[in-house]
Amino acid sequence: MTKRVRVMRMSVEQPLWRALTGYRVLTMLYAIGLFVAAHEKFDRPWVAVAFYVVLAGWTLGTLPKVANAASCTKRFLVIDLTIALVGILLTPVADSHQRIVHDGPTLPSIWTAGAVLAFAIKGGWRWAACASALVGAANIAQRGSPTQDTLHNVLLVCIASIAIGYVVEVARASERTLARALEIEAATRERERLARDIHDSVLQVLAMVQRRGSALGGEAAELGRMAGEQEVALRTLVAGGLVRTSHESEDASQGAVVRAVEEPDDAGDPLDADDGEPCDLRSLLFPYAGAKVTVSEPGAPVPLPPRAARELAAAVGAALDNVHRHAGPDAGAWILVEDEPDAVIVTVRDDGPGIPEGRLAEAEGEGRLGVALSIRGRLRDIGGTAELISVPGQGTEVELRVPRAVKGAADAGSTRGKA
Repeated sequence: MTKRVRVMRMSVEQPLWRALTGYRVLTMLYAIGLFVAAHEKFDRPWVAVAFYVVLAGWTLGTLPKVANAASCTKRFLVIDLTIALVGILLTPVADSHQRIVHDGPTLPSIWTAGAVLAFAIKGGWRWAACASALVGAANIAQRGSPTQDTLHNVLLVCIASIAIGYVVEVARASERTLARALEIEAATRERERLARDIHDSVLQVLAMVQRRGSALGGEAAELGRMAGEQEVALRTLVAGGLVRTSHESEDASQGAVVRAVEEPDDAGDPLDADDGEPCDLRSLLFPYAGAKVTVSEPGAPVPLPPRAARELAAAVGAALDNVHRHAGPDAGAWILVEDEPDAVIVTVRDDGPGIPEGRLAEAEGEGRLGVALSIRGRLRDIGGTAELISVPGQGTEVELRVPRAVKGAADAGSTRGKA
């Protein structure tokens, strides 16, 4: 069954746009409130009224423009800043000279900062620096000469907007890194899943054809030789692809949290659904019982989510396959199922010769990924752990542990414990 990987992206700057929307409305009301409280002190109040009508209509009518970066166009930013600058320069026309000399507020007041912040969020700190410089020049021009309060306000807007613009640029770069790391991580898990399927089917068939062909001789021997060559080539391809992808994932995920969602294409498979009816693990393990394999279970149902039960049973099958392949057909194996309150533990033990020290690492380097993928990879994907203990001459024991709160494939990257 194939799976479709869907990358989830979340804009880190969207909260800033929502905050800017509220800021523009509140500062527009604040500027109008300042005028209403002191309108009798204005020399030409009708100029201020005309400006505030335009300001209110523009602010309320362009709320969708500051909803996100796509809606906030360059044309909108230019018009928005122009309205702020016109309001500043109209202040000496409408207000009295005495209020201006005593550092009275401009007509747009702190609404102007919203226009500058829009530049910062949209284009970063360089756009913010240009917009704040124009606002500063307009404030000094309407005062006639720079004052301490004017310079203080101009510098405050300039520094704040540049800082916010820089933060936005860093956030965007981090978001791109996160998205790239997420895509690599999702591709890595998909390759591991495909490699497990290949190991459990194609590679084992090729190995069997090679052994049987060599035993039969003749034309069958040639067929076995070709199957062996294809097995080696396929193992090399699978192992090489996984190693490259793992390195890419490590490089891309520095300083970023990776999250991926895998959606099964075949939603009708009950064993692929994490939210289906619990499955009795024993029913999936009993088929492994035989003359050389003993299954010991607690005598009561061992419920697990369908996907977890399937993957755990498949890992047990991979462990038994290793027993038959490496310990010989006469080796005995025992499967012990333990149902604990917080976890289900399945132990697979054999009486074979054991695994020589360093053999697992050597096999993984040769592309033989039975333990790495078919066992440990399966348990890692469902939030479990796999621990292998082997003493030469004393057999091998594989302990598979799946916690009761099993994880789905979306959280497979955050595996706890050893694998």
